[in-house]
Amino acid sequence: MISTNHTSAQDPATGKEGMIDSILKEMTLEEKVAMCHAQSKFSSPGVPRLGVPELWMSDGPHGVRGEINWDDWGYAGWTNDSITAFPALTCLAASFNPKLAEAYGFAIGEEARYRKKDVLLGPGVNIYRTPLNGRNFEYMGEDPHLASVMSVPYIHGVQKNGVAACLKHYVLNNQEKWRDHINVEVSDRALYEIYLPAFKAGVEEGKVWSVMGAYNQFRGQFCCHNELLLNKVLKKDWNFDGAVVTDWGGAHDTKEAALHGLDIEMGTGTDGLTSTAKNAYDNYYLAKPFLALLKKGEVDKAVLDDKVRRILRLMFRTNMNSDRAIGKMNNQEHLDVARKVAGEGIVLLKNDDAFFPLDPNKAMTIAVIGENATRAMTIGGGSSELKAKHEISPLEGIQKRFSKAKVFHAMGYASGPPAYGKVIPPKLDTDSLRTEAIAVAAKADVVLYFGGLNKNHGQDCEGGDRDNMKLPFGQDQLLDELIKVNNNIGVVLISGNAVAMPWVSEVEAIMQAWYLGSEAGHAIADVISGDVNPSGKLPFTFPVKLTDNAAHHYGELSYPGDGTDQYYKEDILVGYRWHDTKKIKPLFAFGHGLSYSSFALSDVTADKPSYTADDMINISCRVTNTGQIAGAEVVQVYVGKPQSKVARAIKELKAFNKVTLQKGEATTTTLSIKASNLSFYDEAINGWQLEKGDYTIHVGTASDQIVEELQITIK
Repeated sequence: MISTNHTSAQDPATGKEGMIDSILKEMTLEEKVAMCHAQSKFSSPGVPRLGVPELWMSDGPHGVRGEINWDDWGYAGWTNDSITAFPALTCLAASFNPKLAEAYGFAIGEEARYRKKDVLLGPGVNIYRTPLNGRNFEYMGEDPHLASVMSVPYIHGVQKNGVAACLKHYVLNNQEKWRDHINVEVSDRALYEIYLPAFKAGVEEGKVWSVMGAYNQFRGQFCCHNELLLNKVLKKDWNFDGAVVTDWGGAHDTKEAALHGLDIEMGTGTDGLTSTAKNAYDNYYLAKPFLALLKKGEVDKAVLDDKVRRILRLMFRTNMNSDRAIGKMNNQEHLDVARKVAGEGIVLLKNDDAFFPLDPNKAMTIAVIGENATRAMTIGGGSSELKAKHEISPLEGIQKRFSKAKVFHAMGYASGPPAYGKVIPPKLDTDSLRTEAIAVAAKADVVLYFGGLNKNHGQDCEGGDRDNMKLPFGQDQLLDELIKVNNNIGVVLISGNAVAMPWVSEVEAIMQAWYLGSEAGHAIADVISGDVNPSGKLPFTFPVKLTDNAAHHYGELSYPGDGTDQYYKEDILVGYRWHDTKKIKPLFAFGHGLSYSSFALSDVTADKPSYTADDMINISCRVTNTGQIAGAEVVQVYVGKPQSKVARAIKELKAFNKVTLQKGEATTTTLSIKASNLSFYDEAINGWQLEKGDYTIHVGTASDQIVEELQITIK
């Protein structure tokens, strides 16, 4: 049983401003400056003589990273830093279950606290703009409402442990190619409607204690010291009172870093103290060069005091909060959360002739084909790689749950070992692997193909994007050969991104299984066996081909840019907004996901016909489980504005609710939307405007599965 009833704590920094003032008065100029930059790869200094501790950070967002050396990126070789690996955030988003997001956040926060970390670097809420982005698996999909609703409880859960969540990467870090310098040009409307909402929710509703800047530039200024993004939007408009941290190496200029909103500089250079003075911590932009500007009077000392005040406030919420718990790690409760999130996040994309579930009590021969059936997925991927105490592979999960079946495995293909920033070719012979897999599949009653991507460079990995949407390592050809010898094939895709599926009509079933962490194999076996009825929904659109995606439709200047600049030419039409509005049929739509049961939506009504800007719009819907087993359906409410004075998407997600029902059971669920949330960002007035007139409410179970529509009016 997973509990989400964690005690809600008052902000630990409440009432501490006087103490912060007292500490500031006691600090020297040098001590204050020292707190604004790193002293090691993952820590910044305190003031020992005043009892101010060091601040320790750790990579996330789906597990606490293994211990890193003080001065370089090598692992420290500890024997007590193996943790629980939780599913990647794409999987959490696919659960469409905010209560589960809080349980996830609380569990990972407990692990961070036990490891004596003060700041956990997550969640990531950058928008899924292109299926080539190597880091999409760390984020929460293409829709700003979904990302907002799922990230806020995650933040609450983490911070209830006295560990700061660090909302990242603020903002427009939507590709890894040229991420360290590409200048993004995007309209104010797209910025405010698509790319900022999840960050705003994290600050205003999540009350997040720290925010990480992005590597890229926005309108010619780096995001880690950006006057508009940090000083105006984040700190003034949203009243963010925490600390802004660079992404590692994201600072580029002392005066801009000082004046444009940065508080803590991390990761500039990679040599630490070990090889050259050039990249030593005292030579960071917010170190000696900052001190020099302060002493010359070129930067007001009040600017420094504001930074240190924010850092001290962060500390009173974390390592200077005497009431915080001691944390827990690798307990059964955390494994239960990981398995539950994985089970609810797995998406059943296709299931012809009820291929899934397979009967675990039936004597049969199962051919498990594919390297991803055995490959560890907690390692690799860049900064989010994990040192898991254990990781159950899909093959192991299948073998344990289907103990009455004969289970045979053949790799079929090989990808080579994980490596950051490069690809190491496999040493195994591709032809031999394929021949063996075909022979195994030919003799089986059922073939389960475990393929997709992995966390190698150029796939789902930080530091590089994919080259195309195809399955790598000859998997399409392998599947073609397998289909020729056995047409009873179910495909389980393990990836954080959409892939092309030229074989989609030739296989019986397709399951999207993400990167599922420690309990991956058990969770996959839970769903394949029917112990868990799938209820996940896609948090992003699978296009048929790459040019069906909006970012790629407009050519290279839209993605990846020309090496200097990039223009978001699709504007607000991201993901399903593009597919709906341009009438481009997706391979699998946003919000799509099948069940082993069936559900009917009926009696869709609004509580009244017209509303004012201050009203709540309450949409009621009857949900009936018309199938033979218990299951869950996600009711999705989209809203569109016909005859708008500005260009709009046909519809936009504004509310959703996951409803669990026994077979034959029915219930009425009510979904509420603030009328003001139907506003668009009006560039003519630099603010939000709610249009009067008629709006269409679309209610369904996916963006392309709308069951009923009704009309309301905003007066």
